[in-house]
Amino acid sequence: MAVEEDAAQSYLPSKKKSESEDDKRRKKIVPGSLMKALMRPGGGESNPSDGDQVIYHCTVRTLDGVVVDSTRSEYGGKGIPIRNVLGKNKMILGLLEGIPTMLKGEVAMFKMKPQMHYGEEDCPVPVPSSFPKEDELHFEIELIDFSKAKVVCDDLGVLKKVIDEGQGWESPREPYEVQAWISAKTADGKLILSHTEGEPYFFTFGKSEVPKGLEMGIGTMAGKEKAVIYVTKQYLTPSPLLPEIEGYEEIHFEVELVHFIQVRDVLGDGRLIKRRLQDGKGEFPMDCPLHDSLLRVHYKGMLLNEKKTVFYDTRVDNQGEPLEFSSGEGMVPEGFEMCVRLMLPGEIALVTCPPDYAYDKFSRPANVPEGAHVAWEIELLGFEMPKDWTGLNFQSIMDEAEKIRVTGNRLFKEGKFELAKAKYEKVLREFNHVNPQTDEDGKVFLDTRNLLHLNVAACFLKMGECRKSIEACNKVLDATPVHVKALYRRGMAYMAAGDFEEARNDFQMMIKIDKSAEPDATAALSKLKKQEQEVERKALKQFKGLFDKKPGEISEVQIEERAAVDEISGENQKNSEGSSSEWDESPDFPAAVAAPPVGWFYNLWPTGGRLFSALGFQICTVL
Repeated sequence: MAVEEDAAQSYLPSKKKSESEDDKRRKKIVPGSLMKALMRPGGGESNPSDGDQVIYHCTVRTLDGVVVDSTRSEYGGKGIPIRNVLGKNKMILGLLEGIPTMLKGEVAMFKMKPQMHYGEEDCPVPVPSSFPKEDELHFEIELIDFSKAKVVCDDLGVLKKVIDEGQGWESPREPYEVQAWISAKTADGKLILSHTEGEPYFFTFGKSEVPKGLEMGIGTMAGKEKAVIYVTKQYLTPSPLLPEIEGYEEIHFEVELVHFIQVRDVLGDGRLIKRRLQDGKGEFPMDCPLHDSLLRVHYKGMLLNEKKTVFYDTRVDNQGEPLEFSSGEGMVPEGFEMCVRLMLPGEIALVTCPPDYAYDKFSRPANVPEGAHVAWEIELLGFEMPKDWTGLNFQSIMDEAEKIRVTGNRLFKEGKFELAKAKYEKVLREFNHVNPQTDEDGKVFLDTRNLLHLNVAACFLKMGECRKSIEACNKVLDATPVHVKALYRRGMAYMAAGDFEEARNDFQMMIKIDKSAEPDATAALSKLKKQEQEVERKALKQFKGLFDKKPGEISEVQIEERAAVDEISGENQKNSEGSSSEWDESPDFPAAVAAPPVGWFYNLWPTGGRLFSALGFQICTVL
């Protein structure tokens, strides 16, 4: 049966490649409409194909030898050959079909009927009205060169021809620092710039220090690569490299990318900058430290003052020993760790860091003033990858999980909720591959997984993401529907989000499931009732007199309403933050909740219509 299915499959019609516009045009060709005569043979064995850049001279004559148009200076042209990319540029049909038959250096004469040149119906190439497009013409073509071309921009204003392949995959980008040998010629071969001696030209990517098109082309190059970058006038912008660009239709830049320094704007706002001083070993970013790696670094910390005052140096102040720390555990300033994780082993980098990512939120050295911008010169000596749990027995896995959970608890107590959440989620991901073999192991595993989900929920609450906290609690209740702590935590999340009815249901369910939870559930219900009353009072106040307002006063009422909403939201958050209970993950997770502003609808209709009843309105349901 399987053989029959395979056989049937082999006879299914294959999906045809969509037909290009050029393919459709080729169908118009009829025998005798395009004739070729070889005038001078070319060299080599290959012909141009789609994607190749072709450079050629073209002279158009009538059948009696009168020159109609030419690129050659001796026939009145500019002396500049034509550049086209086969399959990309719009070309007359005769050349589209004829040039791929030529060899490099070949000269050929193509005799074309009108439909093969500019007389073609809907010809995509414009021509002056004086051109004899209804006549049969001779096109003399000299194929100067052809090669594979990198199309840098869609309008073909910037193309690149690789001469020598580069090393690695990384290319310069803003704000990298670049060193390159650069020379430039006009399209007719006149040298206008030569920076090929002394020191390579140095520029900062993205600072308009070279013409726009040249920078775009260099942005596609690898280290040590040599290339020719063809730039047309719309991409020739004035720059320190080439101040005068007027009068040039096209410039060909010969570039050798000597070196570039990786400079990263880590935050994207220019405040936290990592500048590579010495290359490391390996490929970026595959060989950079992962989360939870153990890193070893030497570093020197400096104030960004005139003297560049050094406030700490591991080689001096740490008996020459490097600093060791685990990433993702908040053991170093945030800006420091963000940049080290972008380094390769052996790399040396200079990092400039703003105070909010340096020591304003971290234990500040005594000799670093508050609010100081700092610089760190960091050398990444090496790192150890996170421990692989593959092959560990169940108890070893649970021991590793507990270590990570304890680290997460410490981070939570320090107010580093995002880092703490990452620790719990790491263990939960690893747990996807754990299969307990005994009932006892299964119970331990389930209890630990539930605990981690509740810890994640607590982190989300602290981060003001109530809905995600509720989702984390739901994962526990899906596995253990009578989990009282999960009900309590979800109830607190519902209350913080303004979903009072759902919160009440969870607190009441706690009492039904476990009588010992009644004191905490009752306290939570009392808090919930006070919060509902406060919301109702605020809403009654904002609606009072609303329907007596004149049209011109409505906008003022809306402003008052928004102010009331903000006030209600603040009360919800304040009330939530005041709670504590044995049902919270003590001592790691007090029930303090940083709730977001309550939704507009929760504020106006928080108690199932009691507010509108109090105002004398009747709630109607449409069936």
